[in-house]
Amino acid sequence: MNSEVSHYRMRLVDSLSEIGQANWDGLLQLQTKPNPFLSYAFLHALHESGSASTKTGWTPRFISIWNGQELMAAMPLYEKSHSYGEYVFDWAWANAYHQHDVAYYPKLLSAIPFTPIEGNRLLARDQQAQQALIRNLQAITQSGLYSSCHLLFPTEPEIGVLQQAGFMTRQGVQFHWQNQNFQDFEDFLMHLDQKKRKNIRAERRKVSQAGVQFQHLRGADITEQDWKFFKQCYDRTYAEHHSSPYLNLDFFLRIGQEMPKHLYLVIAILDGRRIAAALFIYDHQTIYGRYWGCLEHLPCLHFETAYYQALDFCISEKIQTFEGGAQGEHKLARGFLPHKTYSAHYLNEPAFANAVAHFLEREQGGIERYMDELNEHSPFK
Repeated sequence: MNSEVSHYRMRLVDSLSEIGQANWDGLLQLQTKPNPFLSYAFLHALHESGSASTKTGWTPRFISIWNGQELMAAMPLYEKSHSYGEYVFDWAWANAYHQHDVAYYPKLLSAIPFTPIEGNRLLARDQQAQQALIRNLQAITQSGLYSSCHLLFPTEPEIGVLQQAGFMTRQGVQFHWQNQNFQDFEDFLMHLDQKKRKNIRAERRKVSQAGVQFQHLRGADITEQDWKFFKQCYDRTYAEHHSSPYLNLDFFLRIGQEMPKHLYLVIAILDGRRIAAALFIYDHQTIYGRYWGCLEHLPCLHFETAYYQALDFCISEKIQTFEGGAQGEHKLARGFLPHKTYSAHYLNEPAFANAVAHFLEREQGGIERYMDELNEHSPFK
């Protein structure tokens, strides 16, 4: 073994404060896709607000690899007692374990809680540190405490490394919008086929003719009252879907304080009343559509507030990509194109691992056919 590697020491931490913001963010900036969701500010807000905590079924078990005082590698890792808030669905796997009287939970999960965003999961300074991270992850998974380990939405290069280490790969599909150096929204529309262009114009016209106006706020300008209104909208959307919201007000107030340069809030106003809001997180390359809600329903208000206002922002700010979140074939008609996503899975029980491998092989064929079908229906000329 390399003498430097032999001096590595691994620490499991249940709080990012044990790693430190400078160490975590410094390592993050060395990665290929250091998006805001991986930042110390975002993750720490999830934990400190109690949104992602042991009480909600997300117990932090972050792996950190050190060489002396230098952080060589780390990964966001959670002990999970359920599969909510993940966006890569393994309920059938959990049910199969249950039917055979084998415990599926707790499991290990490397992901950003409640966030189906692609990004680095194996944060490392070099290849040796990355390998040390994977070896420790596998050792913890095989310790007898967990059934399995899952890495959701890692980067494609990381998938290759994980496959070599014995992880199984699963594929999924999202819809992303790409800025083709559009001069304005009308320029974007002119690149679409006639039917799509006509439909989008009609949707925007309905909202405009209803008298809706929009307020645009960047992070530093978002007040506590703005956050409370947004949270009211956010909660209403969950209630209408007979679900409980994952994120609390304290979380939003924390990111408002700690990462304002990455926040963009759009508020819809009708006759002087605030009726809807969409919150976006962004960096210089990508904007992420994550949170939306309304107090009053109007035709096409969702598309205007949560999509078209953000596309205007992308074009004016020269942002290259808009990731609109999980699923949603309706996005295809609005200029979003299919984008393949990945996850990696390691199951301890050989019989279950073999069954899942066969399932994933069949599922992958279906994903490939689905991608081909979507690409045949491109909204662009």
